[in-house]
Amino acid sequence: MRLVLTMLWLTAINPFQIQGAKTTSLASPSKILKLEIGEIAEGLQLRLSGPRNLQLTIDASGYKTGIGNIPAGTIISDVIIHKVNKQWNPVYGERKVIPDRYREAVITLSDTGSATGRMEVICRVYDEGIAFRYRFPDKLPKRVILQQELTAFRFEGNCEAWASSRAQSPIAKTTLDKLSPEVERPLVIKAGESSWLALGEAALVDFARVKFMADPQRPHTLIAQLSGEVDPDHAGYISPWRYVMVADSPGKLLENNYFILNLNEPCRIQDVSWIKPGKVIREVSLTTQGGLACVDFAAKHGVEYVEFDAGWYGPENNPLSDATAVNVDPQRSPGPLDLHKIIGYANEKNVGIILYVNHHALERQLDTILPLYRSWGIRGVKYGFVNVGSQQWTSWLHEAVRKAADNRLMVDIHDEYRPTGYSRTYPNLMTQEGIRGDEESPSTEHTLNTLFTRMIAGAGDNTNCYFAPRVPATMGGKAAQLAKAILLFSPWQFLFWYDRPDGSPVKKGGAGGNESVIKEVPELGFYKALPTVWDETRVLEGAIGQFATIARKKGDTWFVGSLTGSQEREVKIPLEFLQKKSDYEAVLYGQNQENLQKNEVTVKRLTVNSSSVVSERLLPNTGWAIKITKMESSTNK
Repeated sequence: MRLVLTMLWLTAINPFQIQGAKTTSLASPSKILKLEIGEIAEGLQLRLSGPRNLQLTIDASGYKTGIGNIPAGTIISDVIIHKVNKQWNPVYGERKVIPDRYREAVITLSDTGSATGRMEVICRVYDEGIAFRYRFPDKLPKRVILQQELTAFRFEGNCEAWASSRAQSPIAKTTLDKLSPEVERPLVIKAGESSWLALGEAALVDFARVKFMADPQRPHTLIAQLSGEVDPDHAGYISPWRYVMVADSPGKLLENNYFILNLNEPCRIQDVSWIKPGKVIREVSLTTQGGLACVDFAAKHGVEYVEFDAGWYGPENNPLSDATAVNVDPQRSPGPLDLHKIIGYANEKNVGIILYVNHHALERQLDTILPLYRSWGIRGVKYGFVNVGSQQWTSWLHEAVRKAADNRLMVDIHDEYRPTGYSRTYPNLMTQEGIRGDEESPSTEHTLNTLFTRMIAGAGDNTNCYFAPRVPATMGGKAAQLAKAILLFSPWQFLFWYDRPDGSPVKKGGAGGNESVIKEVPELGFYKALPTVWDETRVLEGAIGQFATIARKKGDTWFVGSLTGSQEREVKIPLEFLQKKSDYEAVLYGQNQENLQKNEVTVKRLTVNSSSVVSERLLPNTGWAIKITKMESSTNK
């Protein structure tokens, strides 16, 4: 066996060789994690160790095919190792600068049991976790199909896990041995009192999706389950990454979610000037009157986009509905809807229009509607009820994102799609659902499950609905909604999902009830100032399903959101993250018992600095939001 070690610190390369080694050991840049890599009968065994006696064994055994397993009896014939220390700037995100530091081993396995050629396993070790993927440097024999992935994760005990069977199903606490059938990724696991893991998939582009389930043959073991067979030729002879994030708390897992972006290719869009994050109001009445009212509201209140959802071009589930023409579904609204008039008016007001298109029309008309919508002046498209899982539909969907980029259109993907970091490569993919959002009326406890599991994967379109009656009835009141707009990251932040502004018809079809009327309340100023992308993000505290506090910075202004589950709790926030020797104005939006019943929020103003501690007693199932702005006198110091 030949082992070549390449050390890469920015641009410096210093190769050397070590002969005869049978195992390879990699340590993370700060030596927090260690990965030992060795041969097993078929493939590799990866042994991960870390702080607090963390131990995890991974069998990276390749794939089952119709002509046998790949590999089938292996020896390590070549190892190439290199070290990377760099950082990069995303087009937008939860932080302005992303560190990318790891050690990587490319391990070649010579197949001694069949004629399928070599296979490589690429392993990376970061301080934030490990990742590995399979690659076939030799083309496989024709018509070889990957039928089953043979990857297994073996734990030391029957650990607790937080799982959902589908992207939008409830997330519940369970144990590893009960994970059947398959569950979504990322899968968060408590491996010890201060050892938290997240198992997932990154850079899924032209492969079948993976999920995880308990191995029926081995206790405390998870196996990878592909959502269908894979043609390796169509996949470019490389698999997505399988990763294990490691942290001492659920909050740190969430704070480190840039890890998944690092496992994706850099941005491929040369001119990104047209990609604009922002806040969104859904137009619910599907009428000209409602559309113009939404544009006026958006222009007045700093909302960048108005979205027209299902029904604007006919019944969305009718395969014959034509998404090239405005033809309102009479079951949703009597209309009339002059969409082109609204688009022109919105452009005058510097407000963008987003159009929803169901998968029936997308699959049939994609190549027609994308250039057409660009000619109309549309800014983005929301892909609805897309097919997911299989290699065919995974590949189709990411190609649809690339085609949207060719037409300078941004994208929101709804329903069962879970992100795996493709927004780094094509940042016109602004957000996606794959989340049990507010249209499902989740409790704050469930939102706190979502925050520390689903949100590790990336942006989530939570469909906030601020003025809807369900907010005080089941979702903790308005202050919780304000907090969620900070906690749940989305570059397109839908704030008003069922809400109608002044001037919109309130008894004329569409979505939402007549009670969801937008009122001129003080907290609209909070939403007007709220960014949707950030320079810095800090998870200050958090426990899955129980509570969370997150601080995010844009420029000189900080926004802090706090949410509590079923238990009342006292929240104390030291403002140590503020610039020293500077004064700030803090505007605090809370929820006392009286205002919860009135569906109102309390508003307080304080002068604070980096030595200040702000506190609030949160009622069960409520939230707290704070806007902290640097005072002009401090700015001029």
